[in-house]
Amino acid sequence: MSKQKTVSPHVSPQISECDALDDAPNCEVHLVHLDAVRQIQPELLPIEKAQRMADFFSILADPTRLRLLSALAQQELCVCDLAVSLKMGESAISHQLRVMRSQRILKYRKEGRNVYYSLVDQRIIALYEEVAAHLQEFDG
Repeated sequence: MSKQKTVSPHVSPQISECDALDDAPNCEVHLVHLDAVRQIQPELLPIEKAQRMADFFSILADPTRLRLLSALAQQELCVCDLAVSLKMGESAISHQLRVMRSQRILKYRKEGRNVYYSLVDQRIIALYEEVAAHLQEFDG
């Protein structure tokens, strides 16, 4: 059996205050399971990578960008087509596309005077579809 360390409630009063405000179930006894902690630590997401992932997800945490993603998951489209589809101005669409391009979600190509956007790869579509399916399970 692993050694288990009891954590005094006086070690971090902030945690206790947060726990009191949280509706999530909590342990009744504050006990650190050292074997479990040691087991997960080597695979714990490094802070730098966590920040990069948070930045990426923050790009997707916008209804307009998600709607653009849903349109571009179907086919490559030009800025004009996206603006009409989303009932928004071209400059607003261009701004959102620029933000998405900054995280390498989109790529573009020029054809004459038009600029066509598409998703960088299928993983973006798969991520979008997984989230949609996950939400569908709870929505009924």
